[in-house]
Amino acid sequence: MASVSSTGSRVSCGRDLNCVPEVADTLAVVAKLGFDFLCMPLFHPRFSREFELEPAKSRLGAQTRSDLLLCGRDWNTLIVGKLSPWIDADSEIETERRNSEAALSQELNFSAYLGLPVFMVPLKGARNANLARVLLNHIHTGHHTSNFWIRVPLMASDDMREDLIENEPTTCIDDSSTDEKTWSWWHSFRTLCDYNKRICLAIEVGADMPSDAVIDKWLGEPIKAAILPTSIFLTNKKGFPVLSKAHQRIIFRLFKLEAQFIFTGTSRHTEKDFRSYLQYLEYLNQNRPAPNAYELFAKGYEDYLQSPLQPLMDNLESQTYEVFEKDPIKYSQYQQAVYKCLLDRVPEEQKDSNIQVLMVLGAGRGPLVNASLRAARQADRKLKVYAVEKNPNAVITLENWRFEEWGDQVTVVSCDMREWAAPEKADIIVSELLGSFGDNELSPECLDGAQHFLKDGGVSIPCSYTSFLAPLSSSKLYNEVRGCRERDKDPECHFETPYVVRLHNFHQLAEPKPCFTFTHPTTDMNNNRYQCLRFSVGCNSVLHGFAGYFETTLYKDVTLSIKPDTHSPGMFSWFPILFPLKQPISISRDDDVTVRFWRCNNGKKVWYEWAVTEPSCSAIHNPAGRSYTIGL
Repeated sequence: MASVSSTGSRVSCGRDLNCVPEVADTLAVVAKLGFDFLCMPLFHPRFSREFELEPAKSRLGAQTRSDLLLCGRDWNTLIVGKLSPWIDADSEIETERRNSEAALSQELNFSAYLGLPVFMVPLKGARNANLARVLLNHIHTGHHTSNFWIRVPLMASDDMREDLIENEPTTCIDDSSTDEKTWSWWHSFRTLCDYNKRICLAIEVGADMPSDAVIDKWLGEPIKAAILPTSIFLTNKKGFPVLSKAHQRIIFRLFKLEAQFIFTGTSRHTEKDFRSYLQYLEYLNQNRPAPNAYELFAKGYEDYLQSPLQPLMDNLESQTYEVFEKDPIKYSQYQQAVYKCLLDRVPEEQKDSNIQVLMVLGAGRGPLVNASLRAARQADRKLKVYAVEKNPNAVITLENWRFEEWGDQVTVVSCDMREWAAPEKADIIVSELLGSFGDNELSPECLDGAQHFLKDGGVSIPCSYTSFLAPLSSSKLYNEVRGCRERDKDPECHFETPYVVRLHNFHQLAEPKPCFTFTHPTTDMNNNRYQCLRFSVGCNSVLHGFAGYFETTLYKDVTLSIKPDTHSPGMFSWFPILFPLKQPISISRDDDVTVRFWRCNNGKKVWYEWAVTEPSCSAIHNPAGRSYTIGL
């Protein structure tokens, strides 16, 4: 099946038909219109097979048409199968339920036999336990690779308004219990299926839209396709199909999730070719907002879990330094901070006599040294720089910088800052030791160890940093973490490890709240912390973990942030951090989420522990740092 890629590429679209008399002919017509695939029933939709009662049970003849009507490659790439609409595996009438079970298994097996890439199963109500059981049995007993799209309407048909006037703007319905009804169908179904990765979501977008909060929740789910009935399209002045602004907003967000689109229903704009629906979607795709610098940098890393760096314990590679040095924002902010600090510390009349001693702690390949030297030139102040770096490989780069450009103004020191016996005290110490959660690369311990060679009244850049936490829901991330299990480690070790990740297919359940704050220089060298945070969620959802961010004050009003509402524009040096939970926790609209976070230090290593205590208790994750520690 054709897949969607970044802006500028085509949108992948399919045509949904309820009855297909001639498969090959229909496929040719659909392809000629510009569609990439066809959604169709595998059995005649009105052919209710009988598996229980004679004589119908023994009826002779083929129950559906031959697979020879298409070549294998077409079945494998161009057809999405659809379950017969009469099948109700959760019927309360036993004979109907048994018959439906048998027919469901027959259709799933035939879909696997044809090698279809996807089979679509609709949810029509809240009772789907038996459907989930039969589907899960099918997944676990075959060698097929099909995926399953669970077709769920954004709003149940019995909750849709019937007083719509064509082309009249519609207002959002605000009854949250109605809004969230179909999401609860989906949530129950995927929970019964134990979050199986092959079970994804195909949302059906109706004329009525749920509230923005509920749409946000849906867009945190593993949506692979969106079904667009032709009845939701309006008509513009030239007679072409268009969508309302509310529908356009959700389409733009579905583009970001790289969803495929399926058109269902007959043409409502008979004077126009059916292509006009496709052309309109393509028009929206070409006019979607352009990705910003951060999105361009992060392309390909969406929801990809990475272990946080441990630069104190491990020596970084040259390429790692290179990636961070490309950040256009971070070093200009550091330069601005040093510039302002120099102007504050050295009056104009002392600019030739007062030489400030600046120490770059953790100089890497020298970007902060260069930023500090640029700041001194900009401020017209004199500077003596020490570049302290423990990585002997990076020191070679620093020595080359000194030989070729810096000269005697910079002294390169190959040493751990905590062990260095400085020949003099510093007026300013500059460091970039922050991780995605602020303190998770052990900036507090490093700077505390170096504080003895800062003059009284000296300045640390950064002078403070605060970590933030927000609860999140994401099946995608939960499954990604679950897939990180390692053979020789504890079975739950991967759920007790934080990950750096470009959050993409997720729903943040509440605004981030501050967790741990560190200031430098400090008189309190105890860097253990404990924080209890309470969040009001305001919708029915499921908690899969916590997103971590940080903000830092470099100097006075010069800041850096990866917290979404204050994110430094264009800065990509840090992705957020994810603290997962072993078990998803269901949350109802009136619940508060309470999480407790600890930062622990035993002198050899540092680690985090975390636990949810409301609305229900989780286990304490990572006790005694059994699964994850940061080496001192």
